[in-house]
Amino acid sequence: MESILVNTVDDTYPVIVGSDALKELPNHLRGLSPSKILVITDTNVDKLYGHVLVDLIGGDWKTYKYVIKSGEAAKSFEMFYELHSYALKNELDRKSVIIAFGGGVVGDLSGFVAATYMRGIPFIQVPTTLLAHDSAVGGKVAINHPEGKNMIGAFYQPKAVVYDSNFLQSLPANEMRSGFAEVIKHALIRSESLYQFLFKEIRRLDDIKTEHLQRMILEGIQIKADVVSKDEKELGLRAILNFGHTLGHAIEAEAGYGKLSHGDSIAIGMLFATWLSNKTLDVSLPYHELKLWFKEIGFPVEVPASQSTDQLISRMKKDKKTTSNQLTMIVLKEIGVTTSAIFSEDELYSLLNEWRAEERSEKVD
Repeated sequence: MESILVNTVDDTYPVIVGSDALKELPNHLRGLSPSKILVITDTNVDKLYGHVLVDLIGGDWKTYKYVIKSGEAAKSFEMFYELHSYALKNELDRKSVIIAFGGGVVGDLSGFVAATYMRGIPFIQVPTTLLAHDSAVGGKVAINHPEGKNMIGAFYQPKAVVYDSNFLQSLPANEMRSGFAEVIKHALIRSESLYQFLFKEIRRLDDIKTEHLQRMILEGIQIKADVVSKDEKELGLRAILNFGHTLGHAIEAEAGYGKLSHGDSIAIGMLFATWLSNKTLDVSLPYHELKLWFKEIGFPVEVPASQSTDQLISRMKKDKKTTSNQLTMIVLKEIGVTTSAIFSEDELYSLLNEWRAEERSEKVD
């Protein structure tokens, strides 16, 4: 078991990682002295592990559990309102604690509820997916709007992240692949050595063993923690974490939340961002090597044919980094080194069309 400290302007909190890390949860709760606890989880996690968490803490604190339906659609106004109503009905107060027990959807939604209930109560992240190694750290909490992903939210840090790697054993392949996309992102933006390790050791999802998971999770979290510590509220450096996300979020939203996984969408976005880096920065990133690797892993490698460039640009214009129709893209100078590039709507439209045409041409050849 290992611990990584995340330092922010207002607080410092631990990320506990390892097998049986869940046993550390009661210690962190004692430090908060909660009046009541609300566990928010989803149907999939509850079926497998819901009793485990409640049995662990229910004897010491008055504990409530709310189970949301699994899937991205739960990050909605309606579910946000429902959770507030449930908390009010059960008389949670400012000394109460919310525990987010699940993947990124549960963490984002629960964190936003915690950030806004009575103007903010403590919460703890207990991630159960590989994808959540990214989303559980850093304090970005949000819900979706039909016009864009994570458009309504806040920066609100957890009091602790307790990441028990045993939960990952039950992850289906599509969830593991989705999380692996964010691991690759961390490597591409910040660590060439991690990229080379992943590229060499993991050619298929079946290649991921326990020792690989430990390194992936720890290095990914350390990268995220380092970036967040330097830029808690995305005023500069933290924007690099959006590599692949500007197009990726547009693809995910256009498909309809839950139809195309976050990781699969981001994989397509990272390929475009890598191609764009070579095209606009005069660098020689291993684009075709990356694309071939993504295919082996099972990622989609092009934008769905049903999505038009017009639709995607319209979505990208609503991205949080867009100002006055100037779209900001995170690009790579080399593996592990990022920069940002600004494009007009017309410029990015033309470049995205060019990339899509090249991909269609390669398929025909």
